[in-house]
Amino acid sequence: MVTLPAAEIRRAVRRGLEEDLALGDATTAALFPVPVPAQATIIAQQPVVVAGMAAAIQTFLMVDPSLRLSVSKRDGDRAKNGERLLQIDGDGRSILQAERVALNFLQHLSGIATLTQQICRAVRDYPTRILDTRKTLPGWRTLQKWAVALGGGTNHRYSLSDGILIKDNHLALLRRHRRPVEAACRLARRHRTGTLPIIVEVESLSEVRQAIAGKPDVILLDNMAPDMVRRAVGLINKRALVEVSGGVTLKNVRAMAAAGADRISIGALTHSAPAATISLAMTSARRAQRRHR
Repeated sequence: MVTLPAAEIRRAVRRGLEEDLALGDATTAALFPVPVPAQATIIAQQPVVVAGMAAAIQTFLMVDPSLRLSVSKRDGDRAKNGERLLQIDGDGRSILQAERVALNFLQHLSGIATLTQQICRAVRDYPTRILDTRKTLPGWRTLQKWAVALGGGTNHRYSLSDGILIKDNHLALLRRHRRPVEAACRLARRHRTGTLPIIVEVESLSEVRQAIAGKPDVILLDNMAPDMVRRAVGLINKRALVEVSGGVTLKNVRAMAAAGADRISIGALTHSAPAATISLAMTSARRAQRRHR
């Protein structure tokens, strides 16, 4: 089970509630001046990999510690269309105040986990790992990468300190060198701290040859079609790990894996995953009790 530090969840929930409740809930205050017993159910309205449940639970309890929660699905669980994820009993005013923030966590993070699982399944016949990137919402990186891991993906760098990744704009500043890709790899190897991995991004077979001479740990093939990836893999011939990135989707990821990629990094896992369809339905506690008789 992939876990997220409780302190990180609390920080994210607190920020979300500060956005929504800093000046109170005008609608609920106008309609319900006294407590109103209620029961609410959060339901998946599509097949999902659940992510964000710990944050949703913390949201309800941070708004009102007296709420009673019955958890049906936890983070990392699979849920079918129509399955219950969570039931909340208590003051309906508190449920209303927590609803949007809790659903925001569940919908966004479950969307990421679900897309990641779909892509991982598409390449399950190959020894290819699916990686995320740093293309995350500011302040949400840990949460989004957690969701990727829950979906079966692998986390790439968390920050700029986690590895040496030489990209096109780094190379643009080294154009004075006759072979900038090779030069960048050699400079990185000479000056790196400890054993940080060296990854270099290339866009052509000519740059692949330079990278091989520079001896990086990973050669990242950027925006190459599967046929070009296959040719590059042949040139590299296991002298470095091969990573593919740029324009990878559910439609072409299997072809990239078949072309020989050791790993495929996909920014869309975090910046473009569609939100999962998850809803909250509420009834008064008295009506819920009559229905169960």
